[in-house]
Amino acid sequence: MSHNLFETFAAKMRERAEADFITTRDGRRYRYADALTISAQLAGALTELGVKQGDRVAVQVDKSPEAILLYLACLRIGGVYLPLNTGYTGDEIRYFLNDAEPALFVCRPKIEEQALSLAAETGCPAVVTLGSAADGSLMETAQAAVPREDIVALGERDLAAILYTSGTTGRSKGAMLTHKNLASNAKTLAKAWHFSADDRLIHALPIFHTHGLFVACNVTLMAGASMLFLPKFDADVIFEELPRGTVMMGVPTFYTRLVQDERLTPEATANMRLFVSGSAPLTAETHEAFEAKTGHAILERYGMTETNMNLSNPYDGARRAGTVGMPLPGVEMRITNRETGAEVPFGEIGMLQIRGPNVFIGYWRMPEKTREELLDDGFFITGDLAMVDEQGYVHIVGRDKDLVISGGYNVYPKEVEQVIDELDQVAESAVIGLPHPDFGEGVTAVVVRQQGADLGENQLEEEKVITHLDGRLAKYKQPKRVFFVDELPRNTMGKVQKNELRKRFNDTYQTP
Repeated sequence: MSHNLFETFAAKMRERAEADFITTRDGRRYRYADALTISAQLAGALTELGVKQGDRVAVQVDKSPEAILLYLACLRIGGVYLPLNTGYTGDEIRYFLNDAEPALFVCRPKIEEQALSLAAETGCPAVVTLGSAADGSLMETAQAAVPREDIVALGERDLAAILYTSGTTGRSKGAMLTHKNLASNAKTLAKAWHFSADDRLIHALPIFHTHGLFVACNVTLMAGASMLFLPKFDADVIFEELPRGTVMMGVPTFYTRLVQDERLTPEATANMRLFVSGSAPLTAETHEAFEAKTGHAILERYGMTETNMNLSNPYDGARRAGTVGMPLPGVEMRITNRETGAEVPFGEIGMLQIRGPNVFIGYWRMPEKTREELLDDGFFITGDLAMVDEQGYVHIVGRDKDLVISGGYNVYPKEVEQVIDELDQVAESAVIGLPHPDFGEGVTAVVVRQQGADLGENQLEEEKVITHLDGRLAKYKQPKRVFFVDELPRNTMGKVQKNELRKRFNDTYQTP
C-alpha cells in the first residue's frame, strides 16, 4: 500500500473535477481538473530538470496558485518540498542550499542572478524561476515537458517536506515531515473543524509555513473545498470577501486589526461559519472583543513546524479565550517537570510533550538534536510550557527558553504580561530575563503604549507600570525595569521575537 498523500488528494480532485480549487481577486480560476493537469505538467518539468524521488526542491517564491501546484507536483513524484520564507537574505539562502543539498532551487524571477550565483557556490545543480502570474522558466519548462500522470508509490516514512524552524536559538533546523504526518493531520483537522466541499476559505497567509501551506491548503484539499488566494492580509479586501467566504484562518494580528475596524459587525460576518487563529498567542482581549462585535468565537489552536496541529478548541462547545483547547483525536500529550522529565500533578506548569501520527521523524542531518527532542517512546519535547485547567483546557504559558529564573525563582513571562496588559494605556507587552549580577536574571518588561496614550501629563511611565503590579504579583515576579518601544519585533507569522529584545537591552543591569 502506498502512502503518497497525493493519491488521497487526487481521488478528491477527480470527484470534484469541475469545482473551484483556487480563485484569485484578479479573476484567475483553477478547477480541481486544472490542478490535476497542471500538477502533472509540473511533475514532468521536475523530472526533466533532474528531480528524482527523495530529492529536495527548495522554493523561495511569491504566493501564487502555481506555487501550490508545484507543491502537489513534488508530492506526486516523491520529491521533498522545501518552502523558504520570501524574506530570507542571500546569506540565509546559502545556508539552506548548503544544508539541504536540493536538486533544484525555484526562485522569484527578480533574484535569478543571485540564485544562480548561490547555486554555483553551493553545488545546487539547477535553478528555475516562478513568478506570481504563472510566469517564469519553470512554467515554460512545464509547457514543453511530457506530463507525468503517474503517482509514485511511497512508504510511510518517505518525506513529503522539510520545513526549517525559525532558528531563534541558533541555526535553523530542518523538520522532516512524512506523507503520513501530513495526511493524518489534514484528515483530523478537516473532521474536527467540520470542513466540507461547500466551504470557501479566505486565504491571506503566507505559504512557506505550516499554517498557510499544510493547515489551510491540505485541509481544503481533503474536503474538496475552495480557496480565495490573497497575496497578503488587507482589511479592505477581507471585508469585501467576507460575504462570499465561510472560513478564515489567520494569525492574531489579522484579528486585532479587524476588531479595530468599525466595519466588523454581525452582518459583515453573517456568511462565515469559522474563524481560526494560530501561529502566535491570541490575547483574551481580542478574542472577547471579536465575539462581542460579531457573535463569532475565534477558534484558537496550537501547533508547531515539527508536529502540525496538536490541540484545538472545540468546534462544538466552548472556545475559551486564552486557551488552545484539548488534544486533537489521535494526539497524546503530557506535561512534565523541566528537570526530571516526570509528569507534573494536574494544574501545575511543566514542559508540554506531544505524541501522535502527526509528529515529524527528526531533524535533517541533526541526529543529536533529534535524540534530544524526540524521545524513545515517541513523545516530542515541544519547548513550550503549559498547564491544564480544571475544565481540561490547555494554557500555553510561554517558551521554555523565555522562562526567567530570577533569584532562583521561576517567573513565567505570560503571567506578568497579562497583568501589565490590564492597563488601559498598554497596547501589548513582552517580559524577558536579562543578565543580572545579583539575581542571575532580572525580570524586565518591554511595553508598547496604546495609540494616543502618549500625550500630556498622564503619559504611561515606568513607575506607573511598576505601581500597578505591586500587590498583584509577588515581588520576585515584578519587573526591575520597564522600557517603552513603538512596536515589538515579530517574525512573519506574528510571533514576538524575544531574542531580539534580549539583545537590545542585554546590558541593562551590567555595572560599567
